[in-house]
Amino acid sequence: MKRNVSMGLLVGVLLVSGAAMAQGEGVSYGRGQGWSVLSGQTVGQGSTVLEGQVGWPGLSLGVLHGATSRFDIGGKFTFNYGREGIVTAVVPGLKLQAWVRVMLLENSKLNLGLSFAPGPLFYFYDNFTDVGLALPISLTVGIPVGSALMLNAGLDIPFYVIFGSGGGPVFPLLLGGGAEYFIDRNLAVTFNLRMGPTIGAYGDFRGRGSARFTLEALFGVAYKL
Repeated sequence: MKRNVSMGLLVGVLLVSGAAMAQGEGVSYGRGQGWSVLSGQTVGQGSTVLEGQVGWPGLSLGVLHGATSRFDIGGKFTFNYGREGIVTAVVPGLKLQAWVRVMLLENSKLNLGLSFAPGPLFYFYDNFTDVGLALPISLTVGIPVGSALMLNAGLDIPFYVIFGSGGGPVFPLLLGGGAEYFIDRNLAVTFNLRMGPTIGAYGDFRGRGSARFTLEALFGVAYKL
């Protein structure tokens, strides 16, 4: 009797362990590599990721650190040759931004996150310089596809304000998607696409007051230290 009870307990432990391992493996597979820079998923508590992007409207370098499992903090430097993505405004500019990301929801099928990146911006025209403050916010849904691919779809509102005479608030409204392909557990190549109108486009559009088509198409690399 005692032997039968012991065998029963052993079998029970093995079954529970096997089920837990299978569940864990399924969740891990569904969540890709457990970190992301483009989707709603964060980089993970205690992790640090370096990220670079290039395309239109410019190039950027950034760093993110996982303060908690749901909260990233960091910063990014951007050099643009297109004014905030407006396709008809080829103007050089600089931005220096803080970078905050919060994961709102995560399960084995999708994740949802919010990001905010405030900081000063400068655009250099022939006869003047626009100085302003970028206050962009974005809401992104991430959809893991196996262990190597993370897709995303998002709404970006890269709002900014231009100071001084003739300045004012500018309201881009951009929709799109993107992907991260994980070459290994610590290295990913990325692509992100957003497009839509910008309303209140100042600078070389001062006084015109109409919406301008805006595009962001950026290839990148992300490396987890």
